[in-house]
Order: sequence, then structure tokens, then C-alpha cells
Amino acid sequence: MDKETFAKIRHQLGKTQNQLAQLLAISPKAIQSFEQGWRNVPVHAERQILFLLAQKSLGKKKAKPCHSIKKCPPEIKKNCPATEFNANHFCWLINGTLCTGKPQKSWHSKMKLCRECEVFRSAVPPIK
Repeated sequence: MDKETFAKIRHQLGKTQNQLAQLLAISPKAIQSFEQGWRNVPVHAERQILFLLAQKSLGKKKAKPCHSIKKCPPEIKKNCPATEFNANHFCWLINGTLCTGKPQKSWHSKMKLCRECEVFRSAVPPIK
């Protein structure tokens, strides 16, 4: 996640740097460093800020399970961590999902796929 996207999400959440730091359990200086581009946004912070954005966006809406939207074959559905942990529309938060029939090698390669996926896009609003 780049510095602009991180800052835009913070603004969409309506949080100050101090408030977001508290939510992410990191220092306000770290938030400032991410937004200035002095430090890369770590995976754990990216995951959590996307989760918060999705939660705020979804509210109480009931989302369809990802395996239903993606029409996964029974064997994939049975072996996918998203099904095992009843992740439904949060499959993009879990490493090892089988969206392409096999797990992705890294968070970055997974998120490249997820950002194009209708499940992710239905949970996470466009970042403005």
C-alpha cells in the first residue's frame, strides 16, 4: 500500500493520525512516517486499515460467502481457509485462500488479485 492510499483511507475513516495509531496499536510517529513515505506500510497495518474500512462500509449488511460469489468447485471450497474460518466476504484478509486454485506466495501477490475481485470490491469501498 502506498502512502497516498494509506492517507486517503485514514481520511475516509474520519480519523486523526493519533486516533488511527491507537486503533492500529502503533505510534503516531509510525502513521506520520507511512503517510510521508519515510517507511513502508507493513502488512499488518494494511490488513487492519482495510478491515476497518470494510467494516465501516458494510455496517450491518449481510454479505454472500465468497465461494458462492466466485462459484468455487466443492473441492476448492472444502480446502480453502476462507471456508474453514467462515470468512465470507473477508476472504481477502486470510493468507492461503484458493481463489486461483492454489494459495498465493505472498500478501502482495494475493492483494493484487483481491483488488480486482468482486468480493473485495463489494466489501471495501473505492478509496477516494
